Amino acid sequence: RATLSSTDCYIVHEIYNGENAQDQFEYELEQALEAQYKYIVIEPTRIGDETARWITVGNCLHKTAVLAGTTCLFTPLALPVDYSHYISLPAGVLSVACCTLYGISWQFDPCCKYQVEYDAYKLSRLPLHTLTSSTPVVLVRKDDLHRKRLHNTIALAALVYCVKKIYELYAV
Repeated sequence: RATLSSTDCYIVHEIYNGENAQDQFEYELEQALEAQYKYIVIEPTRIGDETARWITVGNCLHKTAVLAGTTCLFTPLALPVDYSHYISLPAGVLSVACCTLYGISWQFDPCCKYQVEYDAYKLSRLPLHTLTSSTPVVLVRKDDLHRKRLHNTIALAALVYCVKKIYELYAV
């Protein structure tokens, strides 16, 4: 069992010191995200759940951009030319919309570099025995460069296809 250094893990403890405790939890989380800890353990339930939901929505936008863009690009190969644009154009627009929304809302948020950790083995390496909460949210920092490149490339290809197809449909 490998031990973690103090720079690997940060714990946002659920300690209520006054009436601004929730603001303090949010500030601590923001500082931990900015410091780029490998693991961030969020003990306060409300902020942990909100953070996990925020990450889930970002993941959903990413996956929707990739799947819709892929559908846009491969539908013309699978369906007759006369009908493929009924599926490929809306899928392409959805891909571009999700990619744009992700880029505006998530791209510069330090939280987008993290995923919620569920792996029991990895969780067993963390100092969770020191917590008062039985259901902390554990974030792990992941390199998202390749996934951003993937959804941006697919969305851009879908946009190019949609513009070309719309030009072909209405310019003739």
